[in-house]
Amino acid sequence: MPRRALRSLLAFVFLGCAGKDSAAVAAKAPAAARVSLPPINVPAAAATGAALDSATSALLAKADQGRIIGRADANVWLIIISDFQCPFCKNWHDDSWAAIKRDYVDTGKIRVAYVNLPLSIHRNAWPAAHAAMCAAVQGKFWPMQDALFRTQDQWKNSEDPGTFYEQLAAEAGANVNDVRACVKAEATLPLIKADVDRANSAGAQSTPTFFVGGRPVIGAQPLSVFRDALEAALAAKPAGK
Repeated sequence: MPRRALRSLLAFVFLGCAGKDSAAVAAKAPAAARVSLPPINVPAAAATGAALDSATSALLAKADQGRIIGRADANVWLIIISDFQCPFCKNWHDDSWAAIKRDYVDTGKIRVAYVNLPLSIHRNAWPAAHAAMCAAVQGKFWPMQDALFRTQDQWKNSEDPGTFYEQLAAEAGANVNDVRACVKAEATLPLIKADVDRANSAGAQSTPTFFVGGRPVIGAQPLSVFRDALEAALAAKPAGK
């Protein structure tokens, strides 16, 4: 194989983080389920499949809504399936997210939802997801996810990153005491587990995985790939249709 072709192949292969059970997830996912995700922004109790008291259901509903950004009447969804400790998720966030938010979210063209898929190979992926979703309860998910990716190298190997996450939550504008209590109680755990189930049912084998207007984009592809996919989805679903 020519060296250039080999480099291209390797670049494609290493665009994402794969968990130990990725092959099993792919095998279990029905073929039809691999082209789209179950609805995002569903009532929290239904999302978890559990009977919840009213206070817990209300908290989860806030967290669910908090990880969604964009105009409610936008016709195109960008679903981000991600792991806060995955270096490829960080790369995509650092390289592409600001431009996508500026050109497509802030202009009202699309809606975006973040779906948690914390991988077992990352020791602090679940604690980071807890911190982010507890910030989401207060409407601070998006600045918190920015902070988590920006500082990934500082907390990824920490034996106890909780205090650091609290500092990030404060910087994001969240009430630290409420975030601390939420994390300690694992109050958003049902929603994170529901996210994992959603991602698995869609056949996500690695992070990041995306769905643009229902079509999958696998890995931390260049910004140009996402622009092309978003423009195609917008053309297929024009505003008001």
